[in-house]
Amino acid sequence: MSYIITNATTEDLPIIYHLFEEAIHFQKINNYIGWNNYDKEFIQADVQNNLLCKIVAKDEIACIFSICFTDKLIWREKESGDAIYLHRIVLNRKFKGEKLFAKVLDWTLQFALSKNLSYIRMDTWAENEKIITYYKGYGFSFIENYRTPDTDDLPIQHRNLHIALLEKKIIHS
Repeated sequence: MSYIITNATTEDLPIIYHLFEEAIHFQKINNYIGWNNYDKEFIQADVQNNLLCKIVAKDEIACIFSICFTDKLIWREKESGDAIYLHRIVLNRKFKGEKLFAKVLDWTLQFALSKNLSYIRMDTWAENEKIITYYKGYGFSFIENYRTPDTDDLPIQHRNLHIALLEKKIIHS
């Protein structure tokens, strides 16, 4: 199956919202620690700023993820402009088992290399050992646990959240 990774558009927003709702439902019925809601304004801003990407397969959105280049609120003093940050990775359940995170990571790595960045960083729920172990399997290192501030500068689903910070060092050849 061929995949294309490109920027999401405003026309994709209804599908993106549906994917978030499906992800929240899936997390709840499986008793996973996860989102309780999501912030449409942040998603819209990511789309408008070309920071929300989509993986398309068979003319269908298979996965979405957001990127950013600074994350001072979460990474604090570790933020030094040398990383790309992955956020809000959401899988279309129809594509379960397709190893789409590997495609997200490969795309992110190539992008980071082209910008001479040193790290790929992400965060996830600190209590979700299964997902932390999953990301470690892709070469991420656990940095620390942190509680996010309760501020309007963060999406609703990221406020006052106990998270694990993960980082992957980029090797430049």
